[in-house]
Amino acid sequence: MTIYFYGQTDPYSEFSNFAPFGVEMDGVWWPTVEHYFQAQKFHNAAYREKIRKTNRPKDAKALGMTRKVPLREDWERVKEDTMEAAVSKKFATHDGPRRLLLATGDEEIVENAPMDYFWGCGADGSGENRLGKILMRVRSDLRRGH
Repeated sequence: MTIYFYGQTDPYSEFSNFAPFGVEMDGVWWPTVEHYFQAQKFHNAAYREKIRKTNRPKDAKALGMTRKVPLREDWERVKEDTMEAAVSKKFATHDGPRRLLLATGDEEIVENAPMDYFWGCGADGSGENRLGKILMRVRSDLRRGH
């Protein structure tokens, strides 16, 4: 059985980057993985801090989608490693989500994001599901005690 996640009211909503499980990255507390990930798109420290301080992950995402502030030049090269580091930290930090992830066994995990063909499966299932693949790698690492 494939495990799908996306919305905050769906089963497995804890897997979403919008889920209210903060992470400490680079010595700073981020309210959600989404806050951290969106902020890392920019070298501008004041803008990163603005993103960190937003109340909701959807606001952090909106700030991260702007192109009024220049993206870091290496973003396409580092974005997957950035995501994996933050997701890994989330599951290392929070017992409930970690137990839920480990309880998925060897099932495929898919971000059921209809508008996202990179991180999710897209509307027609043809997306790359990069976030689901990261979750499966994190699950494997947790099993091995990493």
